[in-house]
Amino acid sequence: MAEEHGAWKTYGERLIYDNQWVKLGLADVQAPNGERWDYHVVHLAKIAIGLVVDNRDRVLMLWRYRFPTDQWGYELLGGLVEEGEHPADTARREVEEETGYRPVGEPEHLVSFEPLPGQVTADTDVYLWRQAEKVGEPTDTEEVGRLEWVPLSRIMEFVQRKQILGAGALVPLLLYLATRGTTGGQDDPIEPA
Repeated sequence: MAEEHGAWKTYGERLIYDNQWVKLGLADVQAPNGERWDYHVVHLAKIAIGLVVDNRDRVLMLWRYRFPTDQWGYELLGGLVEEGEHPADTARREVEEETGYRPVGEPEHLVSFEPLPGQVTADTDVYLWRQAEKVGEPTDTEEVGRLEWVPLSRIMEFVQRKQILGAGALVPLLLYLATRGTTGGQDDPIEPA
């Protein structure tokens, strides 16, 4: 298999739906086996997420309902990066709008990822803060939920119960737990595979 583009060839893409939140395209592609067809691709705007962990090993999260999957669960705070806005500023703004807490200090870039690269583009950046101050009530009335400081020791339990919603929460939380050398709040280091 050729290394360049994994032997896939793209001959172009046409948009069949386009708005500020989502674009749906048909990409004219040829697979490594030589077959050629129109492949649906969903393009989402850039997303920034804030992970706020306090000095008591708790993470700031919202417990909320998501109607597309008919699920209740925990999410981190975040949203779409506005034009001209740095993703870290988006994450800080979204945390404050959704919770009434303002992250304190300079953020640490935790990770960037594409959650569903087989058919969706959704460039996601996650920023970590280790302190936040209460500055008011949430102002984003669309992003309603029960605000909680969730103990990190419970994250793996919630993951197993499917109560952590979406890659935007799973990826940062699991990475944070792994890189701090614990698994679900236990003090045992993670052994390499």
